[in-house]
Amino acid sequence: MTVIITGFEPYGKYKINPSSLIAQKLNGSIIDNEKILSFIVPVAYRKIKEIIPKLIEENKPKVFLGLGLAGGRPNITVERLAINIMDSEKPDNEGYKAFDEPIFKDGPAAFFATIPIKQIIKSLRENKIPAMVSNSAGTFLCNALFYTASYTTWKNKMKTLVGFMHLPLLPEQVLDKAQPSLTEEQMIRAVKIALNESIKAWK
Repeated sequence: MTVIITGFEPYGKYKINPSSLIAQKLNGSIIDNEKILSFIVPVAYRKIKEIIPKLIEENKPKVFLGLGLAGGRPNITVERLAINIMDSEKPDNEGYKAFDEPIFKDGPAAFFATIPIKQIIKSLRENKIPAMVSNSAGTFLCNALFYTASYTTWKNKMKTLVGFMHLPLLPEQVLDKAQPSLTEEQMIRAVKIALNESIKAWK
């Protein structure tokens, strides 16, 4: 078995997406004797619903952790809840604009994260990394990916632990802006800590 992390390609005004950079840096690394497989996924509703189930069903990971960008947030945020809705004011990278659509018609209203979110927050703070729990992953692609991964493991009765973390902007993205950021090194450490705690929880 393995561990899967995903990052998103750039979207909108952000020409760099920290989630994809962090995912790429960790690809192939070993954490607690588990190999990390990283994938960069498109900011596209319909492709996410095709790609994520295949990744999970083919690799049967112990842990699935999605990463996304939340520009403006000052810390690492570990998401608690994925809801069964796609709704956005702006179109995705394929030009598709969702409006109050269920992600999967036969899915429940919501899924809770199954990674140990409170233990992850505790460990991040102990390592001097600012972190908090978030109770809303929004209704755009981050939530869609989180829900799709949760739905896939639920539908297939898999033991995979599923979670999602939002990352802040990088310092180089806010050089002329009054916005918070974390360094790439801090984000890599944060994801490693989250994966380590999740792998321990799976055991």
